[in-house]
Order: sequence, then C-alpha cells, then structure tokens
Amino acid sequence: GEITWHERAFDVEDVSRPSRAWLVHAATGRADVDDLVTASADAAAVWCVRAGDSARSAAWLPAVGKGQGAAEGIQVAITGGGDPRRSTALRDAILVAMECGDLPVARVRGVSSQVGPATGRVVLVGGGPGADDLITVRGRRLLAQADVVVTDRLGATGLLARLPQRTRVIDVGKSPGHNPVPQFEINELLVREAKDGRLVVRLKGGDPFVLGRGSEELLHCASHGIPVEVVPGLSSAISVPAAVGIPVTQRGVSASFVVASAHDGPDHVLAAARSAAPDATIVLLMGVSRLGDTAAGLIADGRCAQTPVAIVESGWTASQRTTITTLEAAAEAARAAGVKPPAVVVIGEVVRVHDELLALGATVESHDALGPHDAPEPLG
Repeated sequence: GEITWHERAFDVEDVSRPSRAWLVHAATGRADVDDLVTASADAAAVWCVRAGDSARSAAWLPAVGKGQGAAEGIQVAITGGGDPRRSTALRDAILVAMECGDLPVARVRGVSSQVGPATGRVVLVGGGPGADDLITVRGRRLLAQADVVVTDRLGATGLLARLPQRTRVIDVGKSPGHNPVPQFEINELLVREAKDGRLVVRLKGGDPFVLGRGSEELLHCASHGIPVEVVPGLSSAISVPAAVGIPVTQRGVSASFVVASAHDGPDHVLAAARSAAPDATIVLLMGVSRLGDTAAGLIADGRCAQTPVAIVESGWTASQRTTITTLEAAAEAARAAGVKPPAVVVIGEVVRVHDELLALGATVESHDALGPHDAPEPLG
C-alpha cells in the first residue's frame, strides 16, 4: 500500500504532480524515454538517478549493509562514483572485514563494563600453520572479540599486534627445551580468566586437537564448569607439505597417511607405521631432534632406505625452507643444512611431486613474503 504502480507512458508533468517529487529514478532501459525523464527532472530541479548512465545522474543510490555479530548496530552505505557494482563489491568487502575483526567494531560506549561469572567462556582457536591469513574466519572474528588472548609462539601470531588496545595478551609459548609456563599453569590461567567473566581465546598453532594440548585444556575447563568452544585450524601436518607442493596422498602412489609425534623418539612413529598401509605417507611433527633414531628405526622395520624425505622448516612464513633427501641420509642432511624447529618431515613417494615441479620449472606460491631460497637437489 505504500507504492502505486501506473502502467503507462511517462508524462513530463509526473515530476510535479500530484505533489512535487524530490527524487526520480529513470530505469526504463530505453534511451529516449530516460532522456525525457532526466530532462524533466533537471528542468524542475529534482534529483534524478539515471540507472543506465551514471555520468548523467544527479544522484546515486548507495549500496547499504548492516553488520552482524560484534559489528551489530553498524550500518555502512557506499557510493562508488556512479558504479553500482563497484559500490556493492566494496560494501561486501567492508562487511566481511567487520565480521572477521579486521576493522575496529568493538563497542567502547553504551555498554556496561560490569561482567559476571556467567558470561565467561574459553575458545580454543587453531591459528593455522604460520601465515596470518590462514586462520579461519570464525577464529579471526573471535580473536577480535576476545578480552584475553592466551597465545602460543606459532600460528597466526602476527594478528596480535592488530587487536584492540583493550585486549590483554598473555604469551605462554613453548620452544624446544624451554617451557616458561607449565601446562598446568596454562590450564589454571584459562579457568581463572573465564571465571572473572571474560571471553578468553586460547590461540594455538595448527589445529588444537592435532598433537597439541587442546584436549587437556578442554577437559580442565569443562571440569570447572567453564563453557568451551573449539575452532579447528589448518594442521601443519597437511598444510606445510602443501606449501611446497607435496601432497600427503596421491592417486596411484599413496592412499593414506600417518601423522605422528617424534618428540620422544621413534617408538610412537614405528607403532603408527606398522599399523598403516605399506605405501602410507608418514608425516612427523616435532621430529627434527630425533630424526636419526626415527629414520634408523623405520629402515630396520622394512622401509626402503631410499624412500624420499622432505623436511620443511617454518612453513608458510618468510623463513620457509625445504630440504629434500632420503630416509638413510635424512639425519646427516638435516645437520648439514642446519635444520631447526619448527619443521615438518614428510616420508614417502609423494615427495617426488616436489621434484616434478622443479623439473617443470614451477614452484608453489605459499606466502607473499617468501623470497628466493636455494632450490634443493632433485632426488634422482
């Protein structure tokens, strides 16, 4: 009932009757009619939107959108110089940036600062393998909303500098031989901050549940009645080999893969390899320090000494480097190259895909900041 449709030809007096118009929209698709509408509006000094010719428009309609989640209450209106598709694309990009936390949308006024125990919760967020933009959209949004971020040293840590000033960041990151904050203290920290009514994001590298301590933190929080959400992340076991063009499975080569921690020696790796298919790819995390023992154990268990091996250091960062070798030479090659953690070790015929890429003169672009580095020798 708010609009009356008159299916007839345009009359130049339509602009001024029954009462003077304030906006005219010409969108008939016929140049002669739109010319007449535009001229009539101009003569009456009335704003006219010319849908088919922005250069002849006196006004433009903005692309309008409303924020959601943390951006609720925010409305954006974009005009793109008379280009509606440009306006729409920019509006959508802004809405996504607000939702992901790339824009400062947190309320600073009009909301009570008082919080109660019932509001606190913990979110375990997988930060991915290293590049800041490989965190999930959900993880990025929650990171922007957090009151407290308890962070490891790996993953999307570059995003921490872009958090709101109100966000408190607590670094509990571990490195080989250096654990400044024991795990039980991290568990207690999460519970304590959540009981104070805060949204606590536990930012972890890779995926929280792949050879991490995410399940321990989940169970500890749950045992204290703290609500917990888990946001999965890209595990380095899969994404770091992919960064250099190595698939963990390949049709006709390997139909399965095993992920194992080699931090405590070869026992877990050997047990996993024995229960896997003979052609299964083996992916080792935390495997640099005991690589010699692990390789020797696999050979003794029947793996071919010439099985291809790739060692990928600092995947998805500017320090990414790849060393290609064989199972029997892996430990010596790692020593000669000065391999350092964090690194992912891939054992299996799928490593030859990397050689095929080199033979084609191709590389996999895994990070904008990656510079040229020494190309490894093909396996031969």
